[in-house]
Amino acid sequence: MNQNLNDYHALENEVRVFHEKDASGHDWAHIARVIALSEKIRSSEEQGDLHTVYLIALLHDVLDEKLYTGGKEEAEQAFLSLLYKHKFSNEECVQLQKQIDSISFKGGHGIPPTTIEAKIVQDADRLDAIGAIGVARTFAYGGAKGHPMFAPQLPIRDNMTEAAYRTGKTSTLHHFFEKLFLLKDRMHTETAKELAQSRHDMMKQFVEAFIQEWTVDGSIFNKEQKTIEKMRQFIGSKYV
Repeated sequence: MNQNLNDYHALENEVRVFHEKDASGHDWAHIARVIALSEKIRSSEEQGDLHTVYLIALLHDVLDEKLYTGGKEEAEQAFLSLLYKHKFSNEECVQLQKQIDSISFKGGHGIPPTTIEAKIVQDADRLDAIGAIGVARTFAYGGAKGHPMFAPQLPIRDNMTEAAYRTGKTSTLHHFFEKLFLLKDRMHTETAKELAQSRHDMMKQFVEAFIQEWTVDGSIFNKEQKTIEKMRQFIGSKYV
């Protein structure tokens, strides 16, 4: 691979163009934050190859099938076409694709990353999925996909298949319980674990306030109390 990050300038510009019109929380700003968080973690942990970490962070959403109408096949074609255009070898393409594939959540059924570089970028990507930015990105994605903000008549799903996670009925608020609140305890590095705690706590405060305002201090939606109470119990709400 190239020896200087500046050598990736043309590749980075193409990735920027790919993401620039995204309104689902997978825009260039997300990529830039994941790159910065990955380097923060790598530097703090004093582990991981600089160039590999950078490339996984830069390219991880180019391979994300949910950003393509043609799904996984179209994503893989776009990913490989981009790398071949920039003179990456077959071996480099295979290794990068393998490491990026191990980052995705996939309803909790993803193949765990085995390299420190993939673990670092997975931590960084998950950090950007939680906290204040995570809240904003979650509602942006829900809106882009036509999900309601909250559907308290729906149960909180667990033990989902990847297909159910991708296509099953849900709401944006449910996503906090079906994925986001799980991420804090799935961080690999000590640096990410420390950064995750305050972001996790912030989301709990947000969800507690959201439920309180949604129910107008508990005065409506009594028929949906089972799901709402389960959510409150999970976050340790003072209103339980």
